[in-house]
Amino acid sequence: MYHDPSEMEPLLPSGAPDLEDLAREVVSQSAALGGQLHPLTQQAVVELLRLINSYYSNLIEGHSTNPVEIERAMRRDYSTDPARRNLQMESLAHIKCQRKIESRLQEQPDINTADSDFVLWLHRIFYEQLPLELRQVKNATTEEVLEFIPGEIRQREVKVAGHVGPVAEHLPVFLNRFATAYASSRHHGVTPVIVAAASHHRLMWIHPFLNGNGRVARLYTDACFRRLPLQGYGLWNVSRGLARKRDDYMAALSWADAQRRNDYDGRGNLSNETLVTFCRFFLTTCLDQIAFMRGMLKLDGMLDRISGYVAMRGAKLIPGPKSEYRDLKSEAVYMLQEALLRGEVGRGDILRVSGMAERSGRVLLGQLLDEGILVSATPKGAVRLSLPTHIADHLFPDLYPSQAA
Repeated sequence: MYHDPSEMEPLLPSGAPDLEDLAREVVSQSAALGGQLHPLTQQAVVELLRLINSYYSNLIEGHSTNPVEIERAMRRDYSTDPARRNLQMESLAHIKCQRKIESRLQEQPDINTADSDFVLWLHRIFYEQLPLELRQVKNATTEEVLEFIPGEIRQREVKVAGHVGPVAEHLPVFLNRFATAYASSRHHGVTPVIVAAASHHRLMWIHPFLNGNGRVARLYTDACFRRLPLQGYGLWNVSRGLARKRDDYMAALSWADAQRRNDYDGRGNLSNETLVTFCRFFLTTCLDQIAFMRGMLKLDGMLDRISGYVAMRGAKLIPGPKSEYRDLKSEAVYMLQEALLRGEVGRGDILRVSGMAERSGRVLLGQLLDEGILVSATPKGAVRLSLPTHIADHLFPDLYPSQAA
């Protein structure tokens, strides 16, 4: 059981120059993503990925809510089954948290994301949205059901697998040390990327909350990358990679809890070698996700997948989102590709590129708007591409498991 914050040293890995190379690659490859699509089309992808991130973050916790149900929750269309409804609410809370984080960082660009007030705020804004049954945790030994308060640090001792967390009464000093060591203003160059990886583990190691530590750590990491800012972040997210390698992720977290093994294993109480291993795993996972999205966002590929989607809808090989729309006319390809390329298109222009007679074109445009594939800020305004789940599964294959839809 830990009493002094020095017991979580080292806070940063040392003796591993390859971590700087990996961090440099994360920065450069992430930035390159931003140049592949029109900014308005990029924003549609960012909105989709908020939903997908909530799916994967829940999946890491062992909670599976498919993206279609999450999308329904965003329209306040909840399941009548209480358990499924709760999972929808959990996913929706995660999406709202991502937006609140982005808004706060825009308002306070110099904020220290490692500060305890910020970390506790993350816990509070997530769990205050949830019903009581999702703010309870069962003691694995005594089976006692405990309620935890959003945004408050734990008052009890905890043991997770083989790791016993710091003594509850000393948590404030551990969090203060965390805030100082990982302060956003202290690190420069590519080091903040390594800081994000190392602090992700150390926040889990501190285990400040009775429940929700993993979720808060992932939201915290999102905030770290946005605080840098890491250009292109939002067009990819590490949660998908961590969920797809869940067993490896959990093993790497546990491995990094280890005590220093010998005189060659750093100078802190904990193992430098295992912290290096965790950071290497984390940054490699980031690069995997960037590479995946780089492939998905290639313009030629997206144009081809739009054509394929419309063709399959036209042949009635896949259903539309609503029973009244059994198919989709082939001219929809021109409308959707124009919106993809230009970001936003006036209604007159979108009708012209379709090549259809005005009346028929308006009917098709109305269908695309009703299905949510195109959206507009006003009833007669310009239209832009959107990515509801029924088309996202085809435009971004393998973004999430097909059975999840």
